[in-house]
Amino acid sequence: MPSKTVIVGSSIGLHARPAALIAEAAGRYEDEITLAVTGEEPVDAASSLMIMTLGAEHGAEVTVTSDNAQALEEIAGLVEKDLDAVDA
Repeated sequence: MPSKTVIVGSSIGLHARPAALIAEAAGRYEDEITLAVTGEEPVDAASSLMIMTLGAEHGAEVTVTSDNAQALEEIAGLVEKDLDAVDA
C-alpha cells in the first residue's frame, strides 16, 4: 500500500482539534487510510480517538498509508499543517 511520511505541524501535536479535522477528512473516503508513528501499529485515520492514541507531538514523524492517492495526499497535508492556527 502506498505511504508518505510527514512531520506533524500542529503546535501541540495531534490532540483533539487536529485529530477531529483529520478524521473528518478521512471519513469522506471509502478507502482505508491509516496513520502510524515509528514502531507502533497503524490506526484508522477516520477515528479521532485512535489518532489521539498515537501520542504524536509537534515534529513527530507520521506515516500516512492508503491505496487512494488523493486521500493519501489530503491526509498527509493535514498532518503537516498547523491545524491549531487561527486560520486553519
